[in-house]
Amino acid sequence: MSTELYWVFAYGSLIWDPGFPYIEQQRAVIHGYHRRFCLYSHRYRGTPEEPGLVLGLDRGGSCHGVAYAIAPEKTAEVRAYLWAREMSSNAYRPVMAPARLADGRRVRAQTFVTVPGHPQYAGRLAADLTARLIASSRGERGSNQAYLENTAAHLSTLGIRDSSMDRLVTDVRQLLQTEGGHVRRPAVPPIPRIGF
Repeated sequence: MSTELYWVFAYGSLIWDPGFPYIEQQRAVIHGYHRRFCLYSHRYRGTPEEPGLVLGLDRGGSCHGVAYAIAPEKTAEVRAYLWAREMSSNAYRPVMAPARLADGRRVRAQTFVTVPGHPQYAGRLAADLTARLIASSRGERGSNQAYLENTAAHLSTLGIRDSSMDRLVTDVRQLLQTEGGHVRRPAVPPIPRIGF
């Protein structure tokens, strides 16, 4: 059995809800991808008729997040869990990305990047459209706003500054306040029911 540690890089809900055992957690950064609300969600945070948005790693830039080290004897179990959670619709592509940990170590970490051209890929949406979709969407796992707020709060707790996330939190709160909690939904094309 290999004694090499399996690392997992988290940039969204895996930060605050990893769902797997780990033996070490560190802040980390990867290059070549950035965090963005760029995937439609028709199950967890929306419906096929009224899709929400979830985070993905999109091409370009860099992303600060969390790296988890998995014990060798748990690697197969964690990989299976991650594939079941992240790859149900194939809107993500699994990648072993070079990551720099907060203590200076460099590791290769499992992460999942978006697949442009997938039916759930939303791409770069305008800020007002992104905010309106998040403010008006709800799915099996709760409101899209809660997903945004949890991610932003945990990034802040970790000392990771993400100005675009902070701005989005403010925009969504203002929309909900201005429109009395019932935000008018923008029109988006329905997407096939194939995953999250």
